[in-house]
Amino acid sequence: MKRVKCPKCDNFTTFDETRYQDGQSLVFECAHCGKQFGIRIGVSKLKPLQKEENLDSSAMTGDYGCIVVIENVFHYKQVIPLRLGDNVIGRYSKGSKTNTPIETNDPSIDITHCVINVSRDKNNRIKYVLRDGPSYTGTFVDNDILGNNEKRVIEDGTLFTIGATSIILKAAVSEPSEQSM
Repeated sequence: MKRVKCPKCDNFTTFDETRYQDGQSLVFECAHCGKQFGIRIGVSKLKPLQKEENLDSSAMTGDYGCIVVIENVFHYKQVIPLRLGDNVIGRYSKGSKTNTPIETNDPSIDITHCVINVSRDKNNRIKYVLRDGPSYTGTFVDNDILGNNEKRVIEDGTLFTIGATSIILKAAVSEPSEQSM
C-alpha cells in the first residue's frame, strides 16, 4: 500500500500500487476537500505508509536523537529526528512554524504543542529538556501534566503524551569520550 498527499489540503489517500504498472497515470479525488489530482506511477511522490517503513533505527536516531510518535487512535508510527536547539513539536499544518511536525488527524494536538530543547551540558553530553507550549490539552510526562511553559529534563526512553498521541524519546547513540590529544 502507498500513500499520496493531496496538494490542496495535505491529507493522504492510500491505494494498492501493485494493481498498476510503472508509467501508468492515476487520478484521485481527495475525500477531505474534493480536489482532483493526478499522479504517474513510478515518477510521483509516493510515500510508503509509516507503519510499513523499514528504517534502520540507528540511522534514524541521527546526531541528536529522535522521537518515536505512536498515535494511539490511528495506530501510525513516525520516527522524527531531532536537531540541536529548539524542536517545536506539533500537528503538521501547511505554512506553520513547527519545525518538528507530526502528521496526524488528532485534533487534540496543537500546531505548536511542546518543545524539546537539545543542548550539550558542561561534559559535552547531549541533554534533552521538554517544555509545554503552552497547549490546550497539556503535555504529560510519566502521567504528570506539565504546567504552561514548565520544563522537565527527559532522557532516553522517556514516554510523554500530547493529545491522544504517545511519544518516546530515543537519545542519540553516545559517542566515545574524546581524550586530549
